[in-house]
Amino acid sequence: MELKVLYEDNHVIVCVKPPGILSQKGSKPLPDMLTEIKSYLKEKYSKPGNVFLGLVHRLDLNVGGVMVFARTSKAASRLSQAIREGQFCKSYFALVEGSLSLLNPVEMLSDELKKDLEEHIASVDSSGKTAILKYESLAHVTWQKQKGTLVEITLVTGRFHQIRIQFASRGHPLFNDRKYGASALLKTNDIGLWAYRLQFPHPITREIQFFSFAPEGPLFSPYKKQIEPYLTSDYRTGDNDQ
Repeated sequence: MELKVLYEDNHVIVCVKPPGILSQKGSKPLPDMLTEIKSYLKEKYSKPGNVFLGLVHRLDLNVGGVMVFARTSKAASRLSQAIREGQFCKSYFALVEGSLSLLNPVEMLSDELKKDLEEHIASVDSSGKTAILKYESLAHVTWQKQKGTLVEITLVTGRFHQIRIQFASRGHPLFNDRKYGASALLKTNDIGLWAYRLQFPHPITREIQFFSFAPEGPLFSPYKKQIEPYLTSDYRTGDNDQ
């Protein structure tokens, strides 16, 4: 795979994860970001032996978008602390089935979610952990006769499959997310979700870092005009929810 590097210094490296690539090596024989970035750093800087790279957050296999990795243990510790303290802001674009209201500027979803380890799926369950997100409906869309809504999402918590189950449980599964009841729109397993924006304090300088990358793939390509304004650094720069 061709690695897309948005930024790197001695402490962090920010890259774009394509859909279909694991965040870290798993049981499936698929390429993963940790291995790919380690190989990139090893070759670029002619490093002998093992290369340290810390994974501080993940994206689902079928989700693409911006990720930051720590190049030192100190950076990994401080980035993890930023996540715990709500200073790590992750925003997404999603395409969900059905027509959501465009009248309300910002909506909030709150549920208790439980992870099924055997089935590798999440469900709404009163015995689960609290999951909260905020979203804004941007436009009504149609993709292969499937009516839907383009939404912009900011996570307040970061639970397993949180965005996917919170919308699916309300009758609005993400486009092509067959695991959660969506119609099959593509032969591939790409789903209508992209982590387009990442904001966090630099682990050493503490200056706020902002990175964004427009969604790739056939599902999002018709909606570039609606997406473009959200990619600028002055959009919600004061919003530091996790």
